[in-house]
Amino acid sequence: MAVRRLAEQQPAAFEFTPQNLEWAKAKIKNYPEGRQASAVIPILWKAQEQHHGWLPEPAIRLVADMLEMPYIRVFEIATFYTMFQLQPVGTVAHIGVCGTTPCMLRGSDDIMSICKKRIASHAFELSQDGRFSWEEVECAGACVNAPMVQIGADTYEDLTAETFNALLDTLEKGGTPTPGPQSTRKGSEPITGATSLTEVPEYPQPAGTEAPGDGAPDTDVDPTSPAAAGQNIGRPDGDNRVEVEATRSEGGAPSDRVETDGAPVSAEEADRAAPGGDAAQTPITAAEAETASPDAPAAEAAPEATSPEPAPEEPAPAATSFPPVPDANAGARADAAGDRPHAMTLDEAGAPDDLKRISGIGPVIEKTLRELGVYKLEQLAAWTQSNKEWVNAYLAFKGRIDRERWVEQAQDLMKK
Repeated sequence: MAVRRLAEQQPAAFEFTPQNLEWAKAKIKNYPEGRQASAVIPILWKAQEQHHGWLPEPAIRLVADMLEMPYIRVFEIATFYTMFQLQPVGTVAHIGVCGTTPCMLRGSDDIMSICKKRIASHAFELSQDGRFSWEEVECAGACVNAPMVQIGADTYEDLTAETFNALLDTLEKGGTPTPGPQSTRKGSEPITGATSLTEVPEYPQPAGTEAPGDGAPDTDVDPTSPAAAGQNIGRPDGDNRVEVEATRSEGGAPSDRVETDGAPVSAEEADRAAPGGDAAQTPITAAEAETASPDAPAAEAAPEATSPEPAPEEPAPAATSFPPVPDANAGARADAAGDRPHAMTLDEAGAPDDLKRISGIGPVIEKTLRELGVYKLEQLAAWTQSNKEWVNAYLAFKGRIDRERWVEQAQDLMKK
């Protein structure tokens, strides 16, 4: 890959038009808080479209500021992807001629010869009027329609010397050529026309029957048979998926589940089985009904046992005070997995450390850790294995803390 550098002559500044600025802000809102950098490529492309087809350095800085990214990160993206032009290009069209094997075998050399004759002798040079430029590009994914060129977001395929010259003539006159194959064929069908599926087959439906819908099951298939098992091939089963495991581990409150002979029963069944429930009202037999006297006095109720006055409770020893977790379900899941690490209040911590210095912790995770009372690198550096299991379970990370060596990174940062 050739070294790509910024143009020597740069504009003093770059600003989006109001319409493009509104578009860029809407694009940023497509991503969650802390992940706005994901919008960098489409916004850079919009800047390039606005600036006559090439990307100036002030536009790179503007996009970096909008997304709160370091300038060098956006510069790396702009120089890596060859879709971004770093030098001025033709104001009417910058033509990318595919020169890889299929296009070369189908005549791309003739297309490049026309570019050298009508535009400029070398790639990336502007035509004399500054309206056109060209370059040779790698495969653009239209091999079946070779040879082809790309102009902006459109491709023009099945080119010959005659049709390519006609395409340039249309652009020079201010027209807009029709994208796609420049031959008589449609899409990527055979150049001689369609050879299969040329008509819609008709299948007569027997009278009195109705075809099942797309989702109709095979009712005559035994669900335990291999044929039924084959119907589920490729469907997700939920195993080894963190989000599914997290949902399963949350479950309901302990009072909502009762274990009987190792099998869980519902809260409703537990209520029925409890003393005084419906299941406790056992009906008497006919023999018992005959022997029972309707006039028999009711048995005297046993005197209610009086419980002694409870002794005053001893004050419990002071426990470690933790701020409440924002997500109670995640907190319960974490408590079952390990021990919550030492937490501080913001007053106790004073000035918080920048936890994003640890590779693997971004703005969102840092915010969550601070909500859990983790403000200092020294707190993170002191985490035990049980503490890591607690945080892993709370964040549904499943081993990420050890993989990314958060604790070791915090310890190294404290030494500096």
